[in-house]
Amino acid sequence: MSRRYTLKSAQIFQWVMKNPGRGAPYGYDSLAEASGCGSGLIEKLATGRQKTADVADAHSLVESLGVALLGLFTPPASPELDDASPVSPPTKKE
Repeated sequence: MSRRYTLKSAQIFQWVMKNPGRGAPYGYDSLAEASGCGSGLIEKLATGRQKTADVADAHSLVESLGVALLGLFTPPASPELDDASPVSPPTKKE
């Protein structure tokens, strides 16, 4: 299972697309090309139909937009266990 970051606000995401930290304003397709993310993902985030992105996509988007990751996204509160995780956490030996 991949970790997902939650977009703080679709409105802020739209504003940053129009006013990026570097370069000219982005549309869905131009941001997709710059970030390597799908234009469908970008459109869903911008319209609020999707509220999360995987870690790699979140990092690619903010890098292309020239903003800090935590300005647009919130990381998960705690990591989730996956198949590679131990069944139970290690305990302190007494």
